[in-house]
Amino acid sequence: MSKTTDSTGPNDTAAAPQAAQQKTDWQAYVEDFRRAGHETVDWIAEYLTNVSEMPVLARTKPGDLLDALPKSAPEKGETFDTILRDFDRLVMPAVTQWNHPRFFAYFACTGSTPAILGEMLAAALNTNGLHWKTSPAVAELEQRALDWLRQWIGVPEGWFGIVYDTASTSSMHAVVCARELIDPEARTAGSRNDMVLYTSDQSHMSIEKGAIAVGVGQKNIRKVPSDKEFRMRADALAKMVEEDKRAGKRPFCVVATVGTTSTTSIDPVPQIADVAEKHGLWLHVDAAYAGAAAILPEQRHIMAGVERAHSLVFNAHKWLLTPIDLSAFYTRRPDILRRAFSLTPDYLKTQDDPRAHNLMDYGVPLGHRFRALKLWFVMRYFGRERIEAMLRSHIQWAQDFAALVDAHPKFERVAPAPLSVVCFRYKGSDDENRAILEQVNASGRMFIASTVLNGKVTLRLAIGQLETSWRDVQEAWELLQKAADKL
Repeated sequence: MSKTTDSTGPNDTAAAPQAAQQKTDWQAYVEDFRRAGHETVDWIAEYLTNVSEMPVLARTKPGDLLDALPKSAPEKGETFDTILRDFDRLVMPAVTQWNHPRFFAYFACTGSTPAILGEMLAAALNTNGLHWKTSPAVAELEQRALDWLRQWIGVPEGWFGIVYDTASTSSMHAVVCARELIDPEARTAGSRNDMVLYTSDQSHMSIEKGAIAVGVGQKNIRKVPSDKEFRMRADALAKMVEEDKRAGKRPFCVVATVGTTSTTSIDPVPQIADVAEKHGLWLHVDAAYAGAAAILPEQRHIMAGVERAHSLVFNAHKWLLTPIDLSAFYTRRPDILRRAFSLTPDYLKTQDDPRAHNLMDYGVPLGHRFRALKLWFVMRYFGRERIEAMLRSHIQWAQDFAALVDAHPKFERVAPAPLSVVCFRYKGSDDENRAILEQVNASGRMFIASTVLNGKVTLRLAIGQLETSWRDVQEAWELLQKAADKL
C-alpha cells in the first residue's frame, strides 16, 4: 500500500471504533426487529385464525383507552415485548374487528394476507414517490397494477390511473378537474360564486364535502331527486341544469353513483351522460363500492355509460381484499388533472422523459406512498378466478338473505338488492328498529348499521368479508329474528 493509503489522522483513529460500534448497534437493532417480527407475524396469523370468535364491536367506553395510556411518552426506549404486550392488553379491546366474518356494517374492508405482506414491505422500503426519480418502482408498479385493475372492472383503455387514499380525496380531485375544464382561470383567480355541481340525493356525503373543500359552496350544490329505486332521475337533472343556466349560473359538474351508499342502487349513467354532454359538464362516476362487481362478466352492465364519463373512482379497499387505504382514480383527461395541480419549484425539477410519471403533478399530495404494492400482491395471489368466486358468493348470499326477509311476516325489504347489500326493516316503529339494531350489535356476534329510506329507519346488512360464509349470514338472520321476538 502507498503511504497515503496507510496513513491515518487522529480523527480517523477515533472514528474507526465509533463506526464499528454504530455497526454493532445497528445489527443488534435489526436482530431485535427480526425476533419481534416473527412474533408479530405469528400474532397476526393467530388473530386471523380466531377473529370470528372475538366480539365484532369494541366493548370499551369512550375514554377507556385514553385513560389507560400514560400521559407522557417514555424517556427511555422500551422493548418490543413490552410494547406488544400493551398492544394486546390495552389496544386490542378497543378495536372494532373490521376483519370479522360477521362485520356486516357499512362496506367491507378485508385485510387479506397478501396485502398485509405488501404493506409490511412498503413500510420497510419507506419510499416516497414525489416524482419518478425518487422511486421508479412506486410510479411504474402503480401504473401497471392500475392498468390491470382497469381491465378487470371495464374502465376504457387509455384512461390514466392514480392511487389516492380514499374516495373522498379522489372525488375532490374530480371536482377540481371539472372546475378546471369550465373555468381554467379559477386556478389563479379562485372560484367564482356561480358554478353549480349536481349529485343525487342518495350520493355519498364525500361529494358535497369535496365541493365545499375546493370552494364551490354548499348553496351551489344541487341534490337531484331519485326515483323509487333510489336512482338519480336524469329528467330532473336536465330540468335543474336548464333552470340554473337561465338564472345565470354556470353548471360545471355532475356526479353519478354506481352503487349508492345506502342501497347500492345504480344511477342511469347513459342518460346522465346525455345531459352532461349537452351542457358541457364534467361527468364523474363514483363506483367506490360497486366497481368490484364489474369484475364479473354477468355484472359488467353496471358500468354502462362509464366510457362517456370524464373520471371514475373505485376503492380497492372496499370489496377487493385490499386493506385501507387504496382508492383508484381514473380519468380520460389526465391533461386536465395535471393542468389543475402541477406546480414544480426548482428544488423538485427533474429531467423530462415521456415515460417518467411524476405523481406529484396529478394531485394535492406531494408525498406518495407505495400503496399499489399491496394491490399488486392481492391481484397476483388471488387471481381473477378466486376473486370472481368470492364476489359471486357474496351476491348470491345477499339474494338468499333478501328472500328470507321477503318471506318473513314481521320484516320487509325496502329497496332493491342488486349486489351484496340488503336494506330491510322490522314492520314497526323507528324505535323498534333501533332497538333491534342495538340488541344484535350488543351481542358481540355481529355488527350491522342503519340508514334512513323514505323517512324511516332502515336496517342494512352488507356482505363483503373474505372469511364470511353463508352460515355467518344465517346466524345474523337468527339473531335479528330473536331480537324482533323480544319486542
